[in-house]
Amino acid sequence: MQVGQNLSIETIWRLGVPEDENMKLVATEDQDNQGLAHLMADMGQRARSAARMVANAPSLQKNQALLAIESELRAQKAQLIMANRADVEDAEAKGIKGSFLDRLRLDEGRIAAIADAVAAIAGLHDPVGRILAEWTQPNGLRFERVSTPLGVIGVIFESRPNVTADAGALCLKSGNASILRAGSESFRTSSVIADAMRAGLRKAGLPEDAIQLVPTRAREAVGLMLGGLDGQIDVIVPRGGKSLVARVQSEARVPVFAHLEGICHVYVHAKANLDMAISIVLNAKLRRTGVCGSAETLLIDRAVANTHLKPLLSALIAKGCEIRGDASVMAVDPRVTSANEADWRTEYLDAIISVKVVDGLDEAINHIETYGSQHTEAIITDDARAAEAFLNRVDSAIVLHNASTQFADGGEFGFGAEIGIATGKMHARGPVGIDQLTSFKYRVHGSGQIRP
Repeated sequence: MQVGQNLSIETIWRLGVPEDENMKLVATEDQDNQGLAHLMADMGQRARSAARMVANAPSLQKNQALLAIESELRAQKAQLIMANRADVEDAEAKGIKGSFLDRLRLDEGRIAAIADAVAAIAGLHDPVGRILAEWTQPNGLRFERVSTPLGVIGVIFESRPNVTADAGALCLKSGNASILRAGSESFRTSSVIADAMRAGLRKAGLPEDAIQLVPTRAREAVGLMLGGLDGQIDVIVPRGGKSLVARVQSEARVPVFAHLEGICHVYVHAKANLDMAISIVLNAKLRRTGVCGSAETLLIDRAVANTHLKPLLSALIAKGCEIRGDASVMAVDPRVTSANEADWRTEYLDAIISVKVVDGLDEAINHIETYGSQHTEAIITDDARAAEAFLNRVDSAIVLHNASTQFADGGEFGFGAEIGIATGKMHARGPVGIDQLTSFKYRVHGSGQIRP
């Protein structure tokens, strides 16, 4: 059997040819992987055609599609569990364990949560077609700045199969088409989710190609997406570890919404309430250590070091957190190990935190600006002026006053969901929800004006 003009690589995969055999067929036809390039280019063209249709789809139709997707996900629960079991077994055979395996695994409760999230997105406002600003010039021309979809969004992600549903649904709600590339570990599970989403689109009368999953584990597909598929992809969103995001940011020839690291700080100011500080610091560090909003560095103002430092250290250690500190911190508790220069730049994603005593607000901000990743920072203080100075001067995507850094999440912002957190400055910043997946255009209304 050979790949010919009447039988695409995608069709062969859909018919059940094993992945490695699929790639052999591609190699047989073209040693330079032109078969895969043809497949990806075709996906890009179909996504562009679908994007034109969903960009102008009424809100009711998009919501009908999302609710149909929700129903399909619930109806395919058994298939999802079966596919996920195979993915998990393969991952375990490769020696994968811990949090990575936990993110991969689905059960009935998690499948229900995925379906619930899609339904919640249907309940959000429609971000397309909003008049963002309007004004009239002295010559009578009336201007409107109106929100529009971005077009085709490529999403590259690793082990979390729920990203398939979250990303596809968010892109659809915001009038965009999406091309999704799942990690090899979640490939089977993501494929079932993608099939359910395409079925929901079909039921609502929208093009199935508005949500496409790359039908191969081949790593070369990532490179083709980063190249933009001949101008068909408008934005790339990576969801995964540092190595994936670094590759995307380095190689992408289209705009990228992403953050490389979440080196987040909590600063306990001289006017901080101790009980509040303990509560926030424990939550910021330990609620979930593997998320990008987990605090990695704790800064304590020297003015309260005698009263606040030891209780904070004791509370963290009692919860199983390892502490790496400077000389002032080590002097307070013998269980603290020495922090080196690398610690201030480390995203631990574990029950480890670096702690430093600083001489006031200015030094705290300087430390954050020197070592932070412009993700999320918090100040704990009862001093409104100090809080305002911190919020204004710290140049991070998210800054908080008297709240945990773990609120760095689109759902907590009221966005319903997010496709990721962005730390860039040219478009989206912070949680990327449906509003951030739009751009804008200008509509100009005249009555015969010509320019002199």
